[in-house]
Amino acid sequence: MGRLDGKVAIVSGGATGMGGAASSLFAQEGAKVAVIDRNLQAGEERVDAIRRAGGTAAAFQADVSDAGQVEAAVKGAEAAHGPANVLFNHAGTIVIKPFLETTEEEWDWLHAVNVKSMFLMTKAVLPGMLAQGGGSIVCTSSISAVAGTPMEVLYDTTKGAVHMFARAIAVEFRDRGIRCNAVCPGFIETPHGLREVRDLQALGVDVSEAAIAAQQGRIGTPEEVAKAALFLASDEASFVNGARLFVDNGFTAA
Repeated sequence: MGRLDGKVAIVSGGATGMGGAASSLFAQEGAKVAVIDRNLQAGEERVDAIRRAGGTAAAFQADVSDAGQVEAAVKGAEAAHGPANVLFNHAGTIVIKPFLETTEEEWDWLHAVNVKSMFLMTKAVLPGMLAQGGGSIVCTSSISAVAGTPMEVLYDTTKGAVHMFARAIAVEFRDRGIRCNAVCPGFIETPHGLREVRDLQALGVDVSEAAIAAQQGRIGTPEEVAKAALFLASDEASFVNGARLFVDNGFTAA
């Protein structure tokens, strides 16, 4: 049996990178997967790959910082698969620049994409979970929630908010069968992660291959993060709630 047999899973930002790896892995482990992504073409390509592998999935387009689009996508997912009992709040992005050059518009935009999206997605999905008697929510945070990086004050702040969001949801809804945890990747080989490395290097921050090797041994893979999210989503983590699981090979332990 798969570790998510009988589950319905929604993955925001589920088309590519770590979210895409999670969509595929969740389906492989038996879940019916709803891929919600701003890039519908990439979402449909992910769904096609899942179906070719024998899984069940559907794609829905949404800017997850927009309440109307989130509600429509979640309703579409529920119509396709039924109410979700797994939610992977993965969608997010990054702004890398000196703090004094960061604009108010950038501040508001990144908080909307990285933090408000989790509020909107969770608020849309939770009623269905509660009606079933419980569910598991996983939120993508980052090592940047606890390890400050030059040129990433804005990004670090959003990821710190994600940490507290997951913990507070866990506390408020624990007695109604809801678990909420955060997965916290280090440097991962995704388009997002590689762009972060390039942009930091361009601004003089040492994130060379040697520096990353010194901090976390090597760059991680999307599949390694997806496996951590799978554990938190599954019933194997039935007594894990309000936790932060670092997938960074000791980066934050050093």
